[in-house]
Amino acid sequence: MAYKEYDDPAELRRLQVASAEILKEFDRVCAKLGIQYFVYAGTALGAVRHGGFIPWDDDIDVALLRADYERFLAEAPAEVGERFEVVDPRTTPHFPACNANLALANTVCVPEEFAGCPCRYKISIGIYALDDMVDDPLLFRRQCRSTWLWGRLAFLRATPTPYLAETGWKRVVVLAACRIAHTLMKLLGVSSQRIYGKWERAARRYEGCGSGRVADFTDRNPGDWSMSLTEIAPTKSIMFEGFLVQTACEDGVLLSRQYGDYLEIPPVEQRKNHRPCVLEFEPEQ
Repeated sequence: MAYKEYDDPAELRRLQVASAEILKEFDRVCAKLGIQYFVYAGTALGAVRHGGFIPWDDDIDVALLRADYERFLAEAPAEVGERFEVVDPRTTPHFPACNANLALANTVCVPEEFAGCPCRYKISIGIYALDDMVDDPLLFRRQCRSTWLWGRLAFLRATPTPYLAETGWKRVVVLAACRIAHTLMKLLGVSSQRIYGKWERAARRYEGCGSGRVADFTDRNPGDWSMSLTEIAPTKSIMFEGFLVQTACEDGVLLSRQYGDYLEIPPVEQRKNHRPCVLEFEPEQ
């Protein structure tokens, strides 16, 4: 994921406003169902540092413990407003990620790395499940390798051209390998849902282990996004774009662990966003 400045700042702001509408609906549904969540990663950073979006950012992430995540997927589709839809990798063909989304139904928002994916991304927020971590470092490393493998294969099943940090000949070699993996899975009829199932089993391998710590196994390095249950709950309210959302009770601790001096504005070369290559807002009423 790289940083690409928007040609039109008004377009970025319009995308932020639409995404904030989705977050507001997500918060409403979670409150109705009694589901605990908290704003996550760059969204939490934006809430604390800016009271809303990081100025150059264009997406929203929320996190839930696995049991709450499962409840949301089971119960929220019947509760969300008609403009919205829950997108689940278990049921959505060619979905390239291992997290769910809450989306604005009648929109298109395709990040550049998903340009060749048959699944057309919509303006949405990312919903992440946090799974139990095992205490044993060796078992945890094995689990991380497994979730990394299946997560990358899920991405490659959807698109042969992922975002690559490599340059020069390394990029050529890695991209060729990606195309080969994509083509083989396609020829063999390997479905995205089957790969996601493998990833989920790996992520939930130590469910109920009682370690008191959870991690985001969608990340390349889950240990970087790990936290204790006492750092999450009880959640507290924080302002985001003019309305209240939930954040982890120890959000400052988590942000320091993940970003270091999170109050310092990073230089341009360290910024990240997901500027889409195709963007269509809801039709005017």
